[in-house]
Amino acid sequence: MYDTHADDYEDFELAERLNKSQQKREISDLHDLARNLSKLDAVALEKMELPNELFHALIDVQSMKHGAEKRQYKFIVKLLRQIDTESFLETVAELGAKKEEQDKHFHRTERWRDRLIADGHDAITEFMDRYPQADAGQIRQLVRNANKELLANKPPKSSRTLFRLLRDVISA
Repeated sequence: MYDTHADDYEDFELAERLNKSQQKREISDLHDLARNLSKLDAVALEKMELPNELFHALIDVQSMKHGAEKRQYKFIVKLLRQIDTESFLETVAELGAKKEEQDKHFHRTERWRDRLIADGHDAITEFMDRYPQADAGQIRQLVRNANKELLANKPPKSSRTLFRLLRDVISA
């Protein structure tokens, strides 16, 4: 006689169990999350309200070397598998987007500084058209000083000051 209930139970078991490839992808995703979390400083980790054991494991891994670090990441992944990681993924994504925006702003400011120093008057005119709130006299003076320092092989003090000024003007 054929027992249909046993077959239904086996089908249910197979449907519930993830295939090996899916398990590996999930563990890989958790490993990536663990690496991203370990790059954050203690203040950012505290704000995420992580379980105490996970928080300390992430702080500890930051000072470890190769073999110990690898074992610690396995331990962190084990801890992550026991909790809902959705909010952590969102927080890491938000922090990544914020950092990306900061990097874009930094590079935009660098390009303007380099262009002002290289092109002089024309670049200053274009910059003033785009950012009329800037102090043209101060920018011209810093560009002149930066060019003098460059020719004299001196430290780029004016170039740094120009960068800070441009950063403040562009972000305003």
